[in-house]
Amino acid sequence: MLKRHFTEVKEEPPNLAGTKGCTVRWLISHEEGAVHYAMRLFTLQPGGTIPLHEHEVTEHEIFIVEGGGILNDGINATSVKRGDAIFVEAGEKHSFINNADHPLQFICVIPI
Repeated sequence: MLKRHFTEVKEEPPNLAGTKGCTVRWLISHEEGAVHYAMRLFTLQPGGTIPLHEHEVTEHEIFIVEGGGILNDGINATSVKRGDAIFVEAGEKHSFINNADHPLQFICVIPI
């Protein structure tokens, strides 16, 4: 079993081109022995963006921990806020924009 505080995990920029004002912490991944799922904590600063993209075979389960912003699928823009749970199907386009004046934080769980 592993237990640690999120601040013990290195904060780094995501590798998606076009991302602005965003960091990610890989809370649980292969390195910790996870076989099926990885858990990541994203922090999107005010004005920050994660551009529209898709993952052909990877679904996402997302939980908004703090703040709010806009989730966009390329057609519709939807407001998201603290406490929202989001399911992004494999192959579904998605992007985030933090249009608030405080950070947006969300947990994203993906299969590995």
